[in-house]
Amino acid sequence: MQQLTKRNWIWIVTLLIVIADQVLKIWVKLNMPYGTDIYLIGDWARLHFVENEGMAYGMTFGGKYGKLALSLFRIVAVILLGAFVNYLRKKPQVPNGLLICFAAILAGALGNILDSAFYGLIFTRAYPGTIAHTVPFGQGYAPFLYGHVVDMFYFPIWEGHYPQWIPFLGGKHYLFFSPVFNIADVAITTGVLSLITFYRKFFFAEEEKQKEETKENSPEQSEETSAPMSGESDLSEKPQ
Repeated sequence: MQQLTKRNWIWIVTLLIVIADQVLKIWVKLNMPYGTDIYLIGDWARLHFVENEGMAYGMTFGGKYGKLALSLFRIVAVILLGAFVNYLRKKPQVPNGLLICFAAILAGALGNILDSAFYGLIFTRAYPGTIAHTVPFGQGYAPFLYGHVVDMFYFPIWEGHYPQWIPFLGGKHYLFFSPVFNIADVAITTGVLSLITFYRKFFFAEEEKQKEETKENSPEQSEETSAPMSGESDLSEKPQ
């Protein structure tokens, strides 16, 4: 029971995800020219080296100040989430699967923070057709917290043009699935979707349990319970 309560293995799971994410990112950055592809399965599953300055799946957020705000928010979120995971691992009633979901989210957030925090300090900027290389610490392409996040997974599964009869979109080009992402993004998305799919009832059950315990321990409940007993005593003492 003591070993189950501790569950220190969850930190190993978190660390392994972060290591896998960083190893692949560094390999891509030092071996693939920016914007090039390595085809894995046909022409729809490939490694495609790009970088983004903002959020997951290549999205951006508010320019220079938005980038700083996002990096700071991620750091605060990782600290709070790490504390929450540490709290959950000590609770025997928390399923291991739920704990792994939160560990995956934590690892994904931490993996992308490392890119933003340090890649700009240790790498040269990657331009289209060129390969980045390492430089002495602090002589890279961006200051602390302004580095770019490395993405590489690309699955353009279906490409074509909308039929002419579709209003506003007829004849226009479409591509499914267009985002480029990394292991950290996969970890975050998988963790969140798994929580929603498999463990939503767990949180509702815990909430109902807390409400019941609060109701049982409330002074109002105690008074209601004791009131009938008081009434019965009064009746028994009433003169005939």
